[in-house]
Amino acid sequence: MSKKRKIITSIILAIVLLLLGGLIWLVVWGNDIIAKITGGQGNVFDLITFVEPTYERLKTDENGRTNILAFGTSGYNMEGEEGGGVHDGAQLTDSIMVISLNQDTGDIAMLSLPRDLKASPTCTATGKINEVYWCNNMEGDNEQAGAEALMEEVGSILNIDFQYYAHLNWSSLIQIVNTLGGITVTLDEDIEDYYFTGAVFEAGKEYTIDGDQALGLARARHGTTSGDFSRGASQQKILIGIKDKIFEKQLSLTDIIGLANTLGDNLRTNFNVEELKSIAHLASEFDFNSMRQISLIEPEMLMTTGEINGISYVLPYGGANYYTRIREHIAKMLSNNPSVYEDATILILNGTETPGLASTEQTKLEEAGYANITIDDAPEGEYIGEYTLYTLTEEKPATKKALESQYSLTAGSAETLPEGLPTNYDFIIIIGNKEKTE
Repeated sequence: MSKKRKIITSIILAIVLLLLGGLIWLVVWGNDIIAKITGGQGNVFDLITFVEPTYERLKTDENGRTNILAFGTSGYNMEGEEGGGVHDGAQLTDSIMVISLNQDTGDIAMLSLPRDLKASPTCTATGKINEVYWCNNMEGDNEQAGAEALMEEVGSILNIDFQYYAHLNWSSLIQIVNTLGGITVTLDEDIEDYYFTGAVFEAGKEYTIDGDQALGLARARHGTTSGDFSRGASQQKILIGIKDKIFEKQLSLTDIIGLANTLGDNLRTNFNVEELKSIAHLASEFDFNSMRQISLIEPEMLMTTGEINGISYVLPYGGANYYTRIREHIAKMLSNNPSVYEDATILILNGTETPGLASTEQTKLEEAGYANITIDDAPEGEYIGEYTLYTLTEEKPATKKALESQYSLTAGSAETLPEGLPTNYDFIIIIGNKEKTE
């Protein structure tokens, strides 16, 4: 064999070996990451497809919603290390968040629970909700048992069923934010936690923060208006900021898996690989700008602080273990009917000479789940078109979207409302004549 042919053969062999080595590395790396995140429920080949992708429908509750319990522990890895060794407190869930979504409508709602909420008896005399995960995973080797116990406890308090969980720790938050190059947040209240976390923010002002600043904000409850409730609201703002940055950077599924690699041992879920692909697909389809944040203290105070045997707790406003009003509120806010959770008021006016049309339309809307409906005759005038819809508020976007879909038309604004019509409703529907009479 000539010297030239030997050189070419060596180069080709080197390229083949390099490609083979890269493939082996990809499989090992991919399998390791997928196994870590999903608890061994798949491998890298489940993620790769050479045909038109199909997406597995996520599990749902009886209302058709998918409920995810996202919780965070304060250690910098799953063993609970915080720089000075390992301690029990690092396995307490200092952040507990409910993320509920409807795959069909694209509705997403978030709710944070305070860590000091009184819970069922735990393995300690305190009995706070942030102990539940640790009590069932005390040795640190049974992630699933701890997560399932926490899902059961939160589910019992709120009267909802959870299908999935996602467990992160502080290191994951820092690495995610830093990998994204920082995130932008705008808070609804001033935070002046000078001494504990160093988090100082002015309400209404846009801030770009790095991972350490995000961690400080996520932990801040001193120097705030509502303590743990303020911290929960801040954590939701951070999550929104991460979401916004991911979409701004237009990360692909491969990029997201690469981002997961930076998390190392800092993320655990019970999603399988197909469900992870479905989550990525849904994330590209949903309108996250309409994501709802559910509060347990506004506009109605459903929780308060108090003491039991000298221990400070967050308690239902009606007293310890009285969760009825909270459950009713959650059921309302997680309804699949936007008119229910936005509590929209609707006026139906009959603009024709045919009696009973407004009443008939009211029945149709009530059967579709709408409430707060008033009916009347329209003022004297000419109303052309079978239906005309007007929106008098910008604060009920989901109801507007649903009504526009219901009637296959675009809502007019308050400025286009005919003279003489009342303005103290969120929406007005006028039933008119189908065609103009000559």
